Amino acid sequence: MAFPKNSFILVFLLVCSLRWNAWAKVDMTMEESVEVYLGDIADIPCQYVFSEQARAVMIQWFVRNPGSSSRERIYYGDNTQQIVDDGTEFTGRITVSDIGDQEGVLLTIQDVQLTDEREFFCQVNGMAAGNGEGKTHLRVFDPPEASVIEGVHAGISVTNELPSRIASCEARNSFPKPNITWYRDSSPLTPTHGQINVVTLVTRESSGFYTVQSELQYKVAKEDKDALFSCEVSYYVPEGVRTAKSKVINITVHFPTTIIELWKESPQGLVKEGDTVELRCQGDGNPPPPFTFNREQEQETALEASDDTLVLREVIRGDSGVYQCRSLDLDTYEQVTGDMQLTIHYLDPAVVVPKDSEILLKGESLTATCNALSSLETATVWFKNRQQVGKGHMLFLQDATYDTAGEYVCEVTVSSLPGLHTSGSVHIIVQGAPQMKDADREVEMDEGTGKWVNLSCEAHAHPLPTISWTVTGSQSWREVLTRATEHSTISVVSVKVTSDITAFCNATNDIGTETKSFSIRAIPMVTSTAPYSPAEGNGVIIVVIILCILLLAILGSVLYFLHKKGKIPCGRSGKQEITKENPNKDDIVVEMKTNTKTEDARLLKGVNGDKNGPSDQ
Repeated sequence: MAFPKNSFILVFLLVCSLRWNAWAKVDMTMEESVEVYLGDIADIPCQYVFSEQARAVMIQWFVRNPGSSSRERIYYGDNTQQIVDDGTEFTGRITVSDIGDQEGVLLTIQDVQLTDEREFFCQVNGMAAGNGEGKTHLRVFDPPEASVIEGVHAGISVTNELPSRIASCEARNSFPKPNITWYRDSSPLTPTHGQINVVTLVTRESSGFYTVQSELQYKVAKEDKDALFSCEVSYYVPEGVRTAKSKVINITVHFPTTIIELWKESPQGLVKEGDTVELRCQGDGNPPPPFTFNREQEQETALEASDDTLVLREVIRGDSGVYQCRSLDLDTYEQVTGDMQLTIHYLDPAVVVPKDSEILLKGESLTATCNALSSLETATVWFKNRQQVGKGHMLFLQDATYDTAGEYVCEVTVSSLPGLHTSGSVHIIVQGAPQMKDADREVEMDEGTGKWVNLSCEAHAHPLPTISWTVTGSQSWREVLTRATEHSTISVVSVKVTSDITAFCNATNDIGTETKSFSIRAIPMVTSTAPYSPAEGNGVIIVVIILCILLLAILGSVLYFLHKKGKIPCGRSGKQEITKENPNKDDIVVEMKTNTKTEDARLLKGVNGDKNGPSDQ
């Protein structure tokens, strides 16, 4: 190791100053450790305080060699020079600088490596002022990669006597060495004799990183079929300790079947005839054992099924009964059975009495019934023309009229099983003499002579009636419409009014006749002028008055103008005539007549709407 030439002088001075050490003192302050991530910058401070003023200060930094107690100098500095020693691991990566206002220096290490985790010594020599030394342990950290957990793919039987390998967990490339903890759900697992074993393998890579592999051996039970296993890696960082959990895994646990459950998968709710029924069987064992289906009353006859499912298509009431599902454990040869009761519900077709159709005379009564045999409680509703007319399995028709006739439909339903329903019907025919609305009241009307009038007549009856017309007072009439429906006949005739007319509508069938009469009074046609409108006359008179006032105003203005010019002499007579010897186109002749009484009378007549007779015009 090479020293500068003036270093020998400093060493000599140091030896000479040893005799003063008993009186001089220096206090050193250094951190016990400095923690930093791999690749970051590390700052190691070294502070010192002399009890006496130091004329010269010499500072040296040393580092302990790995695996030994020897030390290697990496820096030297005094009042005149600062030197980083060549040929060390830190050459080119360290600098030393002053610490602000305090006495001391700061060692800065760039791009910290794993091998930098050592003890660093700061040696301060103030000659006669004293000397001292302190150290700091540099700790380097690098978190591991994401942990990798892998579970056993094969099933693990609960009958195994020793703990079985469950999973392995690996944490790679970490510094310092990480730790691995196993969890079942959220509870940590600790090694337990005969139940839990944890095998750990630690590898130091050539790069200096640690890789830790951990294997969990566990004695499984049936309750572990839904358990989730995971591993947690804990590692050191400058701030303390951090943890990282792996993903969770589930293992396959094998255990024998002890309970079998049989249930109806579909349809949901009650089953009716014609449905397709699917029965499912499930045991609590793993892997599921093979199943056999049969009916309780036919145990020796196996039903055709697919794995754990039995399908019964288009079931009938005879398929009701107890169904069984059985399994045989091949290890213990024990048979486990599950069963269920299957009930097929039904609703027979509705039976209506009377059947098909029934004939009633007007005024008669009838009771119709509708019944349907069912395994469940039913409800019956009667409809006519889609309108509800009754409830219950009996329908009462009293005092029949033509409106009673028609088709009655009974619908039988099962409220607890909406898909189960049936219906039946009966056709009611009501017989009687023709019946017309307001037949006892004569229809009266007035119509102008020469006009055509339509007379209509509608008769209800069974058998269907025929309609004939009798018209007196007019030779011009004709039937323009005749139409028959199931229960009625409609006829319309058009009659020309020439005089007073009497018409009779006669409806007839095998049972009787009904007649309706019409009376038409002819009104002569009169030609008249348009009626006078008082409102319209008043409006015209007002306009005339306004125009007269305007004309009078203009005439008065002209007369006033001529008077001012002196062209009109004033006189007492009511009639003045002004004449010039040589008249021209500018001369004006005015004649004024006043008869106030006559004008007022004429205006009053116009306002009151009076008309002048032929003699006044």
